[in-house]
Amino acid sequence: MGVSSARFLRMVERLAEVESAQTRDYTSYSVRGRRFGYHWPRTSTVGLKQTLSEQAALVAERPDVFEVQFTSGGFGWVVVHLAGIDADELAELVYEGWCLSAPEELVDRHPLTPAPPPGAGR
Repeated sequence: MGVSSARFLRMVERLAEVESAQTRDYTSYSVRGRRFGYHWPRTSTVGLKQTLSEQAALVAERPDVFEVQFTSGGFGWVVVHLAGIDADELAELVYEGWCLSAPEELVDRHPLTPAPPPGAGR
């Protein structure tokens, strides 16, 4: 179990129209100007946009993996500790965060597809 920062970045890169902005401590990810995620390499954590109900469920179920980051505009952001999550679950949460920010027509054109296994295509 556990996902490397490099694998997380590959997940984000597979999504359509993702823009990134880097600061000294983190990188943020947006789609068409609407933020859906953050990555803090120093702490091996990511922040992902979720629904309020999903935020509550994730944190209640596994507080060692998920933390409440903040709430804003009717959404609940969660901090995810990469060492405590498997790749399939993280990919789904990243995609859900992207879907909450992307326009519906873009989501319709880009359904979630399984990621290739690590090392595939090299």
